[in-house]
Amino acid sequence: MARTDAAAGQGPAIDPAVVRRASAWMARLWSGEASAADRAACDAWLAAHPDHLRAWRRLQVMDAKLAGVSEPVSRTVLLDARPQAYAARRKALRTLGIAAAATAGVTLLWRESGRWGMLTADHRSAVGEIRDITLADGSRVVLDSGSAIDVRFDRHERRILLLAGEILVSTAVDAQGRPLRVQSRQGVVQALGTRFTLRDAGPQAHLAVYQGAVDVYPGAATQAVLRVHEGERTRFDPQRAEPPAAAREADAAWTRGVLLAEDMRLADFTARLARYRSGFLRCDPAVAELRVTGVFPLRDTDRALHNLTLGVPVDIHTLSRYWVTVGPREAR
Repeated sequence: MARTDAAAGQGPAIDPAVVRRASAWMARLWSGEASAADRAACDAWLAAHPDHLRAWRRLQVMDAKLAGVSEPVSRTVLLDARPQAYAARRKALRTLGIAAAATAGVTLLWRESGRWGMLTADHRSAVGEIRDITLADGSRVVLDSGSAIDVRFDRHERRILLLAGEILVSTAVDAQGRPLRVQSRQGVVQALGTRFTLRDAGPQAHLAVYQGAVDVYPGAATQAVLRVHEGERTRFDPQRAEPPAAAREADAAWTRGVLLAEDMRLADFTARLARYRSGFLRCDPAVAELRVTGVFPLRDTDRALHNLTLGVPVDIHTLSRYWVTVGPREAR
């Protein structure tokens, strides 16, 4: 059943005109031709009304999902959306498709299950939100920033559809003995009394097991091709699964609201932190290879950036609240 924004816990519905305006700003900034004046004007528009920022965040969440949609599918969406002037880059074009979907009250689907997507998900998290839910069987699911799931329980199985982002699943014993499966665009995993994370990372899904074991069924496979045990992780796509490697505690640190960096490239650190804040957070190529080690709060990304400067020779350059660059430290 389709949900309104209010029913999904995201506040009252957003005026379609506001969504279209947000998409136009986003397309302009992603076109590669935006000036400092454009960014300042966008910042002013975002600050002018709470709905402006809500629309912006909604488009960000949907863009994360659409990034994995194939070129022909996105082109079809854009034709339906009446192409706009800002066509310099495909990312800008995706934004217009997103706005058309949001305005019309429909979403882009991954058709593996034929279910509604982001806007009508049973459970979803906003940008910067880490959400903890308990399912009807007692299983616990934690949604990372910008994530969404559908839940489909019947007499034969318990199935979770990962529509976007990353989740931590802690399974409960089912009185009816039904298996618990999580389906993503890349395939299906079946839990064997377990605790694990699964992330939709575009072409691949990333699986890490922290308790028990998980069977992996890439694509439409009817037989498991790999069993991943406690302390192991793997990546898989619709065709194959990679051999298991050792799981990293840092990969699940987000479930505790922190980013645990262990000799991490600054470019990778910045990209990860950007998932938890609205607007644009980029890393200057001049400092991309610097290494970061430490524990950083995900619920306060401004503080995380400040803490970064205490241990790494960088400065935070803020053009506006929504346009931030991590760059070389300037001479004092």
